[in-house]
Amino acid sequence: MLTQEGRTSLSDIADLNRLKLELNQLQPVDIGDYIEDLPPEQRAIAFRLLNKGQATEVFEYLDHDVREELIGYLHDVQVCQLVEAMRPDDRAELFDELPAGVVRRLIQQLSPVERQATATILGYPEGTAGRVMTTEYVRLRQGLTVEQALSKIRLNDQDKETVYYAYVTDDNRKLVQVVSLRQLLFSLPAALIGDIASDRVLKVRTDTPQEEVAQLMKRYDLLALPVVDREDRLVGIITIDDVIDILEEEATEDIQRLAGVGNGDESSLSRPLEKLRNRLPWLLGIMALYIGASSAIAPFQKTIAMVPVLAVIMPLFSNTGGTVGIQALTVTIRSLGVGEVTPHDTLKILRKELLAGVGAAFALGTTMVLLALIWTPPQERWVALVAGFVMAINTVVAVTLGTLLPMAMKRLKLDPALVSGPLVTTMLDTIGFILFLTLITISLRFVSP
Repeated sequence: MLTQEGRTSLSDIADLNRLKLELNQLQPVDIGDYIEDLPPEQRAIAFRLLNKGQATEVFEYLDHDVREELIGYLHDVQVCQLVEAMRPDDRAELFDELPAGVVRRLIQQLSPVERQATATILGYPEGTAGRVMTTEYVRLRQGLTVEQALSKIRLNDQDKETVYYAYVTDDNRKLVQVVSLRQLLFSLPAALIGDIASDRVLKVRTDTPQEEVAQLMKRYDLLALPVVDREDRLVGIITIDDVIDILEEEATEDIQRLAGVGNGDESSLSRPLEKLRNRLPWLLGIMALYIGASSAIAPFQKTIAMVPVLAVIMPLFSNTGGTVGIQALTVTIRSLGVGEVTPHDTLKILRKELLAGVGAAFALGTTMVLLALIWTPPQERWVALVAGFVMAINTVVAVTLGTLLPMAMKRLKLDPALVSGPLVTTMLDTIGFILFLTLITISLRFVSP
């Protein structure tokens, strides 16, 4: 029997017919979880038990490694039927994950209509509206009546991904109006589409970044958004489920880049070799940066030997300054990501961060003085004052860098998340160490007998 979690292996089930019945009663996403938890050699067996319609939906929920594995197990006819039945945007996403040779073979076996739809989407750059749109949408002409429009939708548009909006075009397929299903249902049958449709059409171009698409749909609470080409011709739509995927993808990418983990495509279930490939370049890069920070300390070895307590105090600069910088960095990147602020708001945001930073600088500087007083001998109490001063300065610098760096990246049209936490931490370590040790070295000239 299948458990509610769907984690029983096939070896525990004698009656495959019963398994087939139970699988087809579950939601596609739950079936996908169940199949992913099976041993690799049993996944294809379970997948073959699904009816055709269910198999297509389940396939779209599977991890890309499992999908590639199933394509290798299934017969070419089954694979072609599966890929043919997918939505054009989902099919394009699948092809992005598969080896080039497999993609060429599958494209050749698609029907001309589906091949053209897939080629259209794959022709746009990754991360743009054209790459995530679907070419399945409801299109109407201005001269139709409401009765004719509803009849067309019932007869010809049953397989479209969404019918919540219908898009009105002219004879050249230029997008001119939009009408909702609600308007169609509650309008008189003889009313003309051109009279009830709205002229205020929100739309994006095929080269619009997908982050902007997500922000626009979120701002105006849209279920779908039309995509037009350079000639303003309607070529597709982006639906709310695609936007959810975009937001998840962008959030994952920002979080992982902020932590210095690959390109934002790693998950907990990724293969060990893939994890190593994603993380090692960043780790080696951070090590190289820390070598620079360590080199900044090298000229002050004599100073550290004269005041050994510095070795106890200095790690506090590293940990505290880095944390302050990452806090400001995270808030700024998040605000840029959701569209709350733009680079034009840099001075306003910096002013607010600095006001908070000055308060934090006073508190952290005072705390540093008190801690340093505990560790320093009576004749070196002046070290505590220098440490507190440098901690306060480093805190203000951390807030400034954490705010300005992502703003600058955004202004340069680069991803602000490229400014990772380890990078900011290393910069602050270097600044804090050099400032602290320089002031200590200068002070020693006056306090030494």
